[in-house]
Amino acid sequence: MGNVSMNPIGVIRTPFKTLEGMPVQPAGAEQFNGQVVLDPQYEEGLADIEGFSHLFLIYLFHRSRGFQLTVKPFLDDHKRGLFATRAPRRPNPIGLSIVTLMRREKNVLHVGHIDVLDGTPLLDIKPYVPAFDAPDVTSIGWLEGKVERSRWLRSDERFKS
Repeated sequence: MGNVSMNPIGVIRTPFKTLEGMPVQPAGAEQFNGQVVLDPQYEEGLADIEGFSHLFLIYLFHRSRGFQLTVKPFLDDHKRGLFATRAPRRPNPIGLSIVTLMRREKNVLHVGHIDVLDGTPLLDIKPYVPAFDAPDVTSIGWLEGKVERSRWLRSDERFKS
């Protein structure tokens, strides 16, 4: 398999200048707002986006270096396989968040529930559509009984390089 190359289409602006104190999931970020600033050349691609209440942001964990195949995730005290977690230090450091769309101003999207570090390079935006994206989930693995903690848990140094 050959190399894959991607170029950011914009930047995500948030109140989080450092990892410390940042929510670890959008569920814990309901009081935090941010902006998704698209490069002006992509503004036309935002047509009709105002009709969606929620968006997927796909981005680069730009401060993440290296990876480990087992990690101790924020919501657990045991090491888990990397691909069974949402830990940022990954072979391909790609992040995914679902945010609420508050409004659009030209090439800027004002969003809520943001759990991303300020200055994060944006790779793509997709609308969240429950009929497509919310199947009837029957199991959430080791996260069973732990997801409520994501509402108050905050980032720390554990995934810093």
